[in-house]
Amino acid sequence: MGTPHTRGAARLALAGLASLSLVTGATMAFASAPAPAPSTGGAVVNPYSPAYQHSYRHGVVPTIQQHAKMQSWAAQHPTPNVATGPETLSYGGGIDGIGVQSGHSKVYLVFYGNQWGTQTTDANGNAKFSGDSAGAAGATQQMFKGIGTNGELWSADLTQWCDGPNVATGATSCPSNANFIPYQTGGVLAGVWYDNAAASPSAASGHQLGQEAVNAAGHFGNTTAASNRDAYYVILSPHGTNPDNYQNQYCAWHDYNGDTTLTGGAVTSPYGDVAFSNQPYNIDSGAGCGVGFVNSPGTLDGWTMTLGHEWHEMMSDQNPAGGWTNNVSGSSYQGQENSDECAWLSPGTAGGAANISFGSFGTYAEQASWSNDTNSCAISHPIVGGSQGNTVTVTNPGSQSSIVNTAVSLQVRASDSASGQTLTYSATGLPAGLSINSATGLISGTPTATGTSSVTVTAKDTTNASGSASFSWTVSTSGGGGGVVNGGFETGSLSSWTATGSASASTSAAHSGSYGALVGSANPSNTSSIAQTFTAPSGSSKVSFAYNVTCPDTVTYDWATATLKDNTTGTTATVLAKTCTQGAGWKTASGSLTAGHSYTLTLTSKDDNYAGDPTYTYYDDVTVS
Repeated sequence: MGTPHTRGAARLALAGLASLSLVTGATMAFASAPAPAPSTGGAVVNPYSPAYQHSYRHGVVPTIQQHAKMQSWAAQHPTPNVATGPETLSYGGGIDGIGVQSGHSKVYLVFYGNQWGTQTTDANGNAKFSGDSAGAAGATQQMFKGIGTNGELWSADLTQWCDGPNVATGATSCPSNANFIPYQTGGVLAGVWYDNAAASPSAASGHQLGQEAVNAAGHFGNTTAASNRDAYYVILSPHGTNPDNYQNQYCAWHDYNGDTTLTGGAVTSPYGDVAFSNQPYNIDSGAGCGVGFVNSPGTLDGWTMTLGHEWHEMMSDQNPAGGWTNNVSGSSYQGQENSDECAWLSPGTAGGAANISFGSFGTYAEQASWSNDTNSCAISHPIVGGSQGNTVTVTNPGSQSSIVNTAVSLQVRASDSASGQTLTYSATGLPAGLSINSATGLISGTPTATGTSSVTVTAKDTTNASGSASFSWTVSTSGGGGGVVNGGFETGSLSSWTATGSASASTSAAHSGSYGALVGSANPSNTSSIAQTFTAPSGSSKVSFAYNVTCPDTVTYDWATATLKDNTTGTTATVLAKTCTQGAGWKTASGSLTAGHSYTLTLTSKDDNYAGDPTYTYYDDVTVS
């Protein structure tokens, strides 16, 4: 997790039923505000901001009424003359190495609490809920499916922002060798979860919202830091609730689990940093959260504007405030993010809110975001770098384990949405002794020191479009003390495993990376298994793996199972009880380890060799931690 820091106000604030003139007018009289406390860095200085003294409310969208008060205060406290301008954003240096989402964004929607009602399916194949009279759920899914389609350039404003080791803290523009946010071709919706196990709290705390995001990461199988690097969890609270006491103050905010200023404290995540947003059912707040702001009746105007606002800010400042925020000392925008600076600008004005067409996915009201390179609020922006929408995708190879002073080879694979492109590869954080071939993406060499490294591989094409993947690499002492070897099967084989029956490395079996283990067969077979003996390294306590069972029979005859034998004590534990499921998708299982003990992990798929219902199991991402 990152060290404590002050975050910018990224919430959209409510304005109650204020007229549009209240948004831009600076002559209204308000009771004297308390003098703002002295600030450092990007601290929020405007005392009317919902983020003032609530630093976790990044990208907070104030209500329209609250925004008017903020504007009035700002007019009475002019910004000193500065070389970069009062709205210029600068780079925060990254938190846990994360500044922006420099890959293809994966948006996961979490409908939080059984108050959403009965789930059905709408005409577009989206989740629909009986407690959602406004149809907000369907619009949300369609909007995120539509981003990066129909040639829309509303999201292209994001392509000017970047992170990576070549971007200096305090930079106000990106060098050509930075990791840029790519244009998000083809939509960003990655999954939908209705968590109806219990009611959503009437006023969920920031900690509870963050915990729900971590729960969602586990639900979607994003159980590594690498799988969450480009993930974003939108926590959608149901009608009638008041998450983080938003009503009459603001409309939404975003953050990440490691923020120590969250109400209730930071959230522990076993899956790395998790970016999320608090998306109240702000339609309940009416015009204050933008109902009718662009259209008439415009019931969903403010809803889609706040969704877009927070996504834009998460993309440019994923772990606030390690990305791009306003750090201009004395500016009334200090502490704000790109969309904050353009909140509630009237339709038809420069940088004002407008309808954005996502082609077959629909048309939705969105707001502009600040653009450093044009020094303006941009509702439309050219794609930066000449990439013309190219998307480079690096296939994550998953966690790697190897033995010190033993040669290794790992082929990293990447693809480009545009044909005819030449990719150039680079890597940071490689264990000592390893290097990457810039032309082929092959990592090779002989590791010379033990330890665990966080590796990021980036592939960039000739138009400057890039993508990256991050994963861990553990180098351990010889003699098997490094835990499981080839646990991700990314060698393309079952090397380091002992196989019986029908078993192979297969691209169809991958949970992450390019390969997984196929144990059993789509044709009738008998019992098949793979096994590996290893020594639990110092500091380890758990072995984990992902599995996906295809079992059209019953557990009486066919099943998947896994055992962990402690060779030091002679005891055997069942870490996956006999399981026979069909279409349940990927799940995870784990067993306890004692450091220094020798273990044999056996992953099995049992089929009774009956012609009508062959059973087989995918296994992947076997890790020791």
